[in-house]
Amino acid sequence: MFNSVLIANRGEIAVRVMHTAKVMGLKTIAVFSEADRDALHVALADEAYCIGPAPANESYLKADAILEVAKQSGAEAIHPGYGFLSENAAFAEACEKAGVIFIGPPASAIRAMGLKDAAKALMEKAGVPVVPGYHGEDQDAGLLAKEAKRIGYPVLIKAVAGGGGKGMRRVDAPEDFEKALKSAQREAASAFGDERVLIEKFVTQPRHVEIQVFADGQGDAVYLFERDCSLQRRHQKVIEEAPAPGMPEEMRKAMGEAAVKAAKAIGYKGAGTIEFIADASEGLQPGRFFFMEMNTRLQVEHPVTEMITATDLVEWQLRVAAGEKLPLRQSELEINGHAIEARLYAEDPAKQFFPSTGTLHRLRLPEEDEFVRIDTGVREGDAVSMFYDPMIAKLIVWDASRDAALRRMKAALEEVEIAGLKSNAAFLARVAGHAAFRAGDIDTGFIDRHLTDLVPPPATPEPHVIALAALHEVHVRGAQLRARDAASPWTANDGWELGGARAENVPLLFGGEALGVTVQASGKGWRVHYGEHTLYAEGSLSDDGALQAVVDGRRVRASAIELNGGFVLMRRGVAYEFTRPNPLDVDFGEEAGGEGILAPMPGKIIQVLTEAGKSVRKGDALIVLEAMKMEQTLQAPGEGVVASVNVSAGDQVEGGAVLLTFEDKE
Repeated sequence: MFNSVLIANRGEIAVRVMHTAKVMGLKTIAVFSEADRDALHVALADEAYCIGPAPANESYLKADAILEVAKQSGAEAIHPGYGFLSENAAFAEACEKAGVIFIGPPASAIRAMGLKDAAKALMEKAGVPVVPGYHGEDQDAGLLAKEAKRIGYPVLIKAVAGGGGKGMRRVDAPEDFEKALKSAQREAASAFGDERVLIEKFVTQPRHVEIQVFADGQGDAVYLFERDCSLQRRHQKVIEEAPAPGMPEEMRKAMGEAAVKAAKAIGYKGAGTIEFIADASEGLQPGRFFFMEMNTRLQVEHPVTEMITATDLVEWQLRVAAGEKLPLRQSELEINGHAIEARLYAEDPAKQFFPSTGTLHRLRLPEEDEFVRIDTGVREGDAVSMFYDPMIAKLIVWDASRDAALRRMKAALEEVEIAGLKSNAAFLARVAGHAAFRAGDIDTGFIDRHLTDLVPPPATPEPHVIALAALHEVHVRGAQLRARDAASPWTANDGWELGGARAENVPLLFGGEALGVTVQASGKGWRVHYGEHTLYAEGSLSDDGALQAVVDGRRVRASAIELNGGFVLMRRGVAYEFTRPNPLDVDFGEEAGGEGILAPMPGKIIQVLTEAGKSVRKGDALIVLEAMKMEQTLQAPGEGVVASVNVSAGDQVEGGAVLLTFEDKE
């Protein structure tokens, strides 16, 4: 076994690898960009080296800079994590040339599976079933459109290189093909430096089921069963679980053996994942699954496999890379219980899941135990920037059955407290509690099908939440008064008045609208009046923002943090943002001379699809913005005429920048 390992990655996967490496007594070496100077993975490493500016192509994707750190630090091995250089054959070869062990498959295996078209041809030859489609070299747009028609709509356009949903578009009709093709090619070129695509038949009720394989390079390979990754949004996984719900044992064996056959066909070594699409229109059945692609690395969702097999896949990687045989044979592997992983992202579900940047002023996650595991690369006070994936943490739970695991997942998500930016915590909790999901009625279209349930329209909080907010304000006001003169009876804040307590206004805004809340002292607490509702609330507010209360006889807990001229109240995974009116605020009219399109976050302008003087309708695509590794199309909010366009393709813009304006309506 080598004595030191350099982790050529960042965030939660770098922290994850370090954990196992330290348990094994290995020296850990981190690399970081200038934006990650104070990151968690840097703080945890035995040594850490800066390799360049924030953009990944100037830091984490610079193989020469990483190998120079390996030389300086004396690192004997490099673990690439996932993403970045993890599936880069040239990097694997460069490591070998530099005399550093690459903790992953040989470069030949990466190349064999790195391009989806070549991989499918190879799998067909090896006898592994593949999705019908076009995988040819000719990339003429007319030919691709002709092939899509031959395959039959709907079809998927997929980047030949890479993964993660980038460069992937579903097309339902011939008239939409050209636009989708250009968008997929742009995104593929930006993400992978390769704009080539392939065309596949879209399975209308697809289950995304993947098999974890492991090979030791000495002729032995095993499968560690399946993960169901069907719950997706924009082709990116949201919740993963193992084993797959409703998986027949006969099909599990067939898929596992096909995955091992695929790994052996390319002389594989280390951890890999064979991804299959299963046609679930009549339930999971042997013979109705197709090879989609192979990820020649550790997967983001590997913890669910670890939890049902009682293994440490990173330890397996390190041991196999050091020349050891696989720790277990196929006959020694078995499934125990059920595990589920939820990806906690900095994004706003109410705004089409747009990524959110900012500082994590509050980050409280459930405590870890034998049932709950947290993988994260950030701490409270850290920033989520525009440069990298917006993942905050992976929340993984295990229990004896799927039903029990789902209950545990929902409860764990309701403990999450995040303030300072938007998150998908409440959305994930709704998914975990949804009746159809609990029944196992899932495929890749689940989120779109149940979007109204999972992302309900914005609404004023429920009355008991308003009561908690009012109680918070009463306590904050009392603390402020006592801070001025703790000995004075006039700062008691108990609502006592000669002749009885009177109602007091609690000036609160939610979503910019005044709530009209008043409170009136009553006994040990307060009567909260809100619209037609009157609730009795009493409780205490601790210095760290924990609010213990009883509302109309119901004991409830919440947490609050002062932020942006107001406070964020967090309860059961939901963050409610309340503001206080500022008497000095003055409305100076609309910015930029009327309604316009603002950049929702920092990014790069990819395409401008309109011009000054052009009439537009609601939903028309106006500007394509690339932010946090994904293209976002900004659309017209309604009918109007474009007054000015303030950006061009290639421009870098800040969040809130006015990209274009509309003519004022008379």
